[in-house]
Amino acid sequence: MNLPNKLTIFRIILVPIMVIIPFLGIKGEFLGIPITYWIVEAIFMIASLTDKLDGYLAKKNNQVTTFGKFLDPLADKILVLAAMMMLVEMAKLPAWIPIIVLAREFLVSGYRLIAVEKGGKVIAASNWGKLKTVTQMIAIILAFVDLHGFAECFSGNLQGGAFVLNLLVTIMMIVQTIATIFSGVDYMKGAKDLIKD
Repeated sequence: MNLPNKLTIFRIILVPIMVIIPFLGIKGEFLGIPITYWIVEAIFMIASLTDKLDGYLAKKNNQVTTFGKFLDPLADKILVLAAMMMLVEMAKLPAWIPIIVLAREFLVSGYRLIAVEKGGKVIAASNWGKLKTVTQMIAIILAFVDLHGFAECFSGNLQGGAFVLNLLVTIMMIVQTIATIFSGVDYMKGAKDLIKD
């Protein structure tokens, strides 16, 4: 097994560790934020970095494999959706946001399966897809260290840095949700011939 695939598997292994951390009862704070949130943040960031690294190494060293093509996007989906479900559990994110993300992933995965079966080409990620990925990662990273719920900045109860952080999280979550919807629509446009068939 090559290094890029090992990094992908490592990313998947990090997910259950990230999910378990809040249940370990770790005490203490740093900069007014629970240590637990910082640990989860660190694990998510390391996992996100392995996503970029495994793709870079696979292309650079000509180590792109069928196993990697299958597992890499799956690992990304597991990581992002696990993180979002944790944020829902922490009352930092409304459930409708990960539901939209999950629905889009099911549609895209279904399309890819049909495309492979019928020998169709796989549609490359659009600008909407790239925007979705970037804003998703930023939104999740910021949300883990935000002590307040989604869109609480509009309640008038937050001041200073807390207001700015919550506003950034809210904006990034909204942008990633819009990008998720439009990137899904792009995939469906590309899949219309397969669907007609």
